[in-house]
Amino acid sequence: MFEIFLYDEDAQGGAEMILLFGGIIVVVLIAIFFYKNYLNDFTSEIKSNEVNRFNNKVNEIINYLN
Repeated sequence: MFEIFLYDEDAQGGAEMILLFGGIIVVVLIAIFFYKNYLNDFTSEIKSNEVNRFNNKVNEIINYLN
């Protein structure tokens, strides 16, 4: 009866996939942790560029209307 459990390897593939995906997730989280400051600076730079472009366009419209 217990011999079936000792030689049953059907779930081994599923367990290996879970471990593989878990390892990939850990690597991605570590990379995000190390590049967090870079990513924050990059997003603030993008936001400031967009705000500056918007302000410039608004100023152009105001100058055009004057």
